[in-house]
Amino acid sequence: MPPHDPVHHPLFARFYARTAPTLERRAGMTAHRQELLAGLSGRVVEIGAGQGLNFPHYPDAVSEVVAIEPERQLRRLAAEAAVRAGVPVDVVPATAEALPLKSEAFDAAVVCLVLCSVRDVSRALGELRRVLRPGAELRFFEHGRAEERTMAAIQHAADRTLWPLLFGGCRTARDPLGAMAGAGFTVRSWHRLRVPPKGLRLPTSSCVTGVAVRPGAGTD
Repeated sequence: MPPHDPVHHPLFARFYARTAPTLERRAGMTAHRQELLAGLSGRVVEIGAGQGLNFPHYPDAVSEVVAIEPERQLRRLAAEAAVRAGVPVDVVPATAEALPLKSEAFDAAVVCLVLCSVRDVSRALGELRRVLRPGAELRFFEHGRAEERTMAAIQHAADRTLWPLLFGGCRTARDPLGAMAGAGFTVRSWHRLRVPPKGLRLPTSSCVTGVAVRPGAGTD
């Protein structure tokens, strides 16, 4: 591995690539991804694109997706998925905290199960705010801190021990809604859900999805 690779989780990347199709089916993620991306148009930036699981669900009105993925193995899989996508997708090697993109150049942004693992959430969201035009949407589907006290305690214990090491830097007890508001976004609509809806509850089962807006153009 070249020493300049900013993110390198080879074991997790291989594990995730192999297990993702089964996990997606059990969690019903196809419907969640379709809901997340419905109605998007124009130029879209997606950070933490992983192996490109969102790519098949972008609507035809999207003119381009710039997909940011820092992990080499996942980025290679994303590039393969981009070829099969129904819209143009450009997979870019970069981190969420330092986007190599022009300011106010995008009509929408997407974060999907990624804010848990970025190193600096505030900086990453600040970068998204920078590259979005005023009034543009940030679509989000994230897991985070549970409302129930027992599960929240389990999350905090997991984050302090092996969970981040085993799962690519993932931290289960973050607050995505609070982070977006703190970065200057207006959270316009959201709802909580459990993923998967049945069966064993995991530290990552408490999810939230919705739409935030970069203020400006009458949205303040």
